[in-house]
Amino acid sequence: MKKIFYTILLLAGIFFTASCVGDLDQYPHTETTSADVYTSVTGYKSVLGKLYVSFVITGQEKGGGNSDLSSNSGYDYMRCYFNMQESGTDEVIYTWQEGDKMNGLTYLSWDANDVWVSDTYYRIYYTIALCNEFLRNATDEKIGGFSESDQGEIRHYRAEARFLRALAYYHALDLYRNIPFVTENDPVGSYLPPRYTSNQIFEYIEAELKNIDEDLLSKSECEYGRAPKTAAYALLARLYLNAEVYINQAKYTECIEYCNKVIGEGYTLEPEYKKLFNADNDKRTNEIIYAFPVDATSTASWGATTYIICGALSNTSDSQLPASYGVSSGWGSFRLRGEFPDLFNDGDDRAMFYTEGQTKDVDVVENQSYGYLSEKWTNLTDAGEMPSNFSDFSVNTDFPVFRLADVYLMLAEAVVRGGTGSSRSVALGYVNQLRTRAFGDNSGNIADGQMTADFILDERGRELYWECVRRTDLIRYGKFTTSSYRWQWKGGTKDGRAVDSKYNIYPIPSTELTANPNLYNENY
Repeated sequence: MKKIFYTILLLAGIFFTASCVGDLDQYPHTETTSADVYTSVTGYKSVLGKLYVSFVITGQEKGGGNSDLSSNSGYDYMRCYFNMQESGTDEVIYTWQEGDKMNGLTYLSWDANDVWVSDTYYRIYYTIALCNEFLRNATDEKIGGFSESDQGEIRHYRAEARFLRALAYYHALDLYRNIPFVTENDPVGSYLPPRYTSNQIFEYIEAELKNIDEDLLSKSECEYGRAPKTAAYALLARLYLNAEVYINQAKYTECIEYCNKVIGEGYTLEPEYKKLFNADNDKRTNEIIYAFPVDATSTASWGATTYIICGALSNTSDSQLPASYGVSSGWGSFRLRGEFPDLFNDGDDRAMFYTEGQTKDVDVVENQSYGYLSEKWTNLTDAGEMPSNFSDFSVNTDFPVFRLADVYLMLAEAVVRGGTGSSRSVALGYVNQLRTRAFGDNSGNIADGQMTADFILDERGRELYWECVRRTDLIRYGKFTTSSYRWQWKGGTKDGRAVDSKYNIYPIPSTELTANPNLYNENY
């Protein structure tokens, strides 16, 4: 069993219905009061642990019991976010359309009443509310009675809470654009947060990540599972890479600057690609910058990477055995759409697809025989075994939020798009490092003339599939809703079609519009 830094503070009696985020901002209503918890560094660290695990679990008990938040489907942040980022793209076709209410995401036809759009929104703002409450209790005034060394430790925790809040706000910006904004400085109670534009949210995230730089720990100082400075740098790089989408301004030079900051910290590529996505991937701190830790003992759930691994395995195949992937059952939830495998050339070891009994093309959405199955993620240890603490429903594989390969590709794209601070030759070297790892030698390496923006989009697909970046990448390239790239069942037709550009952005849920008159959707 891996060692995770946090212990989960059991906060009792926390249930939220779909209501305005001003109400969420009142969290926590607990039987354990702030006066009981915020009395020691250990207490602060326990609450910080709750902020971290809010991305991967749904409640206070194993498997999501004693749920934190009442929602349509009851699933965790990570499961919701995976569906929002992947299920409408060429990387995923979902099997249980009606049962799991996935039609809207699958066919790019959702509306403001979609259950996944709503659940993701409230999960994001629940995490923001947790961070706000922690920060209210971590001001210089509140910690003034602690020793100097303890105050310094809590300031590190405070910076990490601000990073996690910035990450959640980034997800809200990327998914919903113009959103309600609330911090620890706003009133608690029946407060209706104002609507911030994407420009305002962008500026807030940018400033927040820069302001916490001095208080975040360095890579070498940081316990595994906590966010080091380089996690903030990687998030800034991603924010800048997508700036033209968010604020209609190119920020490629800034993207390169923060990619270089990450690279300068001495990360190296993991030699074996598949080991980045197995049950021992907590050992890959050479490449993984920051991950959501998942553990079958401490953070067991039906979501996060359990969802990704079990969901990718057939539950009808006689030849694909779940035990070969370190789990006890497959759920048959999703496969790859027909165009995606065509991105890969022969010899590319990243093309980890199960094809026996499967067609490449998806002629029937709800038939598991149509579409290759992904074998990228497993719950196997480096020795190829099931972890010793395996449970019947939870895995041990962490989710890499940021890793060096992504940073290399962000830098390369920013260079190709005209950013300064690096060069084509340096960027080409980074791309070819990834290609060398993928092919096992230099047979897959490319020449400078092949390093185009479109090549990098395809390379991001090959390198980062099922890592929750595909929707964002396709939008940045103007391909998500347009006819410039059509994939099977895009827009609800087998051959794919363009859809309304409003689907580049998810709507604020109808329940939230009713609760907060400051909010509105422009196109829904």
